[in-house]
Amino acid sequence: MSSELLAGIAGIVLSLLFSYFPGLSGWYDYLLPNAKRFVMLGALLLAALGVFGLACLGKYNLVSCDVIGAWGLLEYFVFALIANQSVYLLSPEV
Repeated sequence: MSSELLAGIAGIVLSLLFSYFPGLSGWYDYLLPNAKRFVMLGALLLAALGVFGLACLGKYNLVSCDVIGAWGLLEYFVFALIANQSVYLLSPEV
């Protein structure tokens, strides 16, 4: 399984959690559309920074803790963001 696919899956799971998970979806539904986009962007960014931080601590080896790893993580972040927004637009509202 490639890193790009894992990033896409993470974006999909995050979108589905915010859309359908009880409690979280109720809070998310009351946000304005632009606020929803920024919440998703922020959640994905926090996840990406968390992965990078864990790599720098030696706990997670998906990316390296250097400039090359940061650029790679930016690429994965974009894949996750694309998957996240695609699933959000395609998933039915309940």
